[in-house]
Amino acid sequence: MLLIGLTGSIATGKSTVSSLLSQPPYNLPIIDADLIARQVVEPGTPGYNAIVKHFLPSTPDLLVPVSEDMPENGPNGKGRPLNRPALGRRVFGTSPERAKDRGVLNGIVHPAVRKAMFWAVVREYVKGKRAVVLDVPLLFESKLDRYVGQVMVVGVRDEEVQMERLMRRDGHLSREDAENRVRSQGGVMKKVERAAFGGGVVVWNDGDKDDLKRELRRVMEEVERGSPRWWGWVLWVCPPLALVVGGWGLWRNWRGEREWEEKERRERAKL
Repeated sequence: MLLIGLTGSIATGKSTVSSLLSQPPYNLPIIDADLIARQVVEPGTPGYNAIVKHFLPSTPDLLVPVSEDMPENGPNGKGRPLNRPALGRRVFGTSPERAKDRGVLNGIVHPAVRKAMFWAVVREYVKGKRAVVLDVPLLFESKLDRYVGQVMVVGVRDEEVQMERLMRRDGHLSREDAENRVRSQGGVMKKVERAAFGGGVVVWNDGDKDDLKRELRRVMEEVERGSPRWWGWVLWVCPPLALVVGGWGLWRNWRGEREWEEKERRERAKL
């Protein structure tokens, strides 16, 4: 089974590509890290409790306000849901304080997300799926790229396009908020470069949806050539071979990651 690691920066169109991949002619199962990340911090979960314990003392509006529809202890008695815009303002930004807070939040959420994603992949493998899409915004940052067979980055060439799309999508965001969110996830062109370095593919989303569909078709044809369906069936009917191939892929990705980091160190040393 081919694991496709789908990533991109905020407002590049990654969610649209994910939706297209779940529909004909692809019909691929999508394991959405953002959706899982919401589930693992729902009231009553260990993730929720850890976030409230760390952030609530210094973030009074961390939880959705009490109202007629929202009791003090939440609708299920396990606590009020997180106020995501407030939490976003706390962790998005380029200052050292924001980076530290973001690190704390990621340290709570990422392990729980990885565990849930692992079991989701196992379920799809048992069903005999030929490929699965792991939709992960921070694929490289969370080191999940080392576990996939094909990295796919959704990119735009102009950062201004990202910010315009983001403000259009989330009307409550100011220009400063949009800039902070775009830059907190790192420049998308760096992700494009990282993908190309490791043999990944790029879906360019600079135009309208029809342009995106054509671009995705081109990219998926390239992916299919590199991992034909018959090979997926061979791995499914022969689990020992699948383990060997998976182990080789993990080592290959780990080696590529080390080479990329060494390349980055050399470039920084030249500055």
